[in-house]
Amino acid sequence: MEAKRRMLGSGALLEGHFLLSSGMHSGFYLQCALFLRYPENAAWAGSLIAGMIAPLSPGLVISPAIGGLIIGHEVARHLNVPFIFCEREKGTMRLRRFPNPGRLSYVIVEDVVTTGKSTLEVRDAIEMLSKGEFLGGACIVDRSSGIHGIRPRLFSLMKSEFPVYPEEVCPICEKGIPLVEPGSRRLFI
Repeated sequence: MEAKRRMLGSGALLEGHFLLSSGMHSGFYLQCALFLRYPENAAWAGSLIAGMIAPLSPGLVISPAIGGLIIGHEVARHLNVPFIFCEREKGTMRLRRFPNPGRLSYVIVEDVVTTGKSTLEVRDAIEMLSKGEFLGGACIVDRSSGIHGIRPRLFSLMKSEFPVYPEEVCPICEKGIPLVEPGSRRLFI
């Protein structure tokens, strides 16, 4: 409940009409950047997530840019391991700014998991480069309702199950409320 209290206190829970990275619509959005703008929240969340994944003994933390940068760095700091990130290049997740991580075992940390797509794209990008072992994912908020596809495991500080809708049956669209796209991934068609 502390995570929820901190989310609410930071103004991270937004209400309106949102286009999620998954393409689904929702009346609620957790803008973790508003939560993470307070260093004490980032340190707190990073410490807890690091405690959850420490038994896995990862040698590296990797995050997708932009949403995973702050929390991934905090988790790596608490685990005392290196941190790197992947970013989109022409719609595809790539490791651009760092050398090949080699055979290190790693976890992928991000702010919010809705479908698991970003985590899986990062995993695939790393697997193309190295023989490292993917140990699992971690996030501040899991809003996937268990359908994220991240194996072998996903750790989270909190679970959130706000209703989501396909565009064609979205009751918020029917009300004429303007659609906002707050996420970091743009849909490529």
